[in-house]
Amino acid sequence: MPHIFAYVLIGLFGLLSMALDPAMAAGSSDDSSETESASTYADAKAKIDAEDYAAALPLLDKITSEEPQNADAWNLRGFANRKLGNMDVAATSYTAALKINPGHLGALEYQGEMYLELGQTDAAIANLKKLQGLCGDCEEATDLAESIGIKG
Repeated sequence: MPHIFAYVLIGLFGLLSMALDPAMAAGSSDDSSETESASTYADAKAKIDAEDYAAALPLLDKITSEEPQNADAWNLRGFANRKLGNMDVAATSYTAALKINPGHLGALEYQGEMYLELGQTDAAIANLKKLQGLCGDCEEATDLAESIGIKG
């Protein structure tokens, strides 16, 4: 009986060792893909900040393809497309971001701004109300309110 206990302990030790050593754990990978994704996102964000929306899109398409649950990338993809006048793609991207994270402040603000550009003021106001419910007078709510023409 003591031998069985020893085998169980050795087995548990082996499993624990593999779990603690990422190189040995089944299904694990190095974090280079996470680093690459973060770098790609940073590059896309820099291009958007420089108003080079067309150059940002392939990067954002890559991220959303590889990480379909990345609400931030979907939001920026919507923003870049909206700025380029691709409203259908922008709408789809904002919807994807908000499906992943219904409380995504940036997506709610930018979708609201898209609604304004499309003449859908009631929808923009609905987004503003959602924002105010989530964050009060945060930057996103204030910016959307100002876009609508509501002074805080």
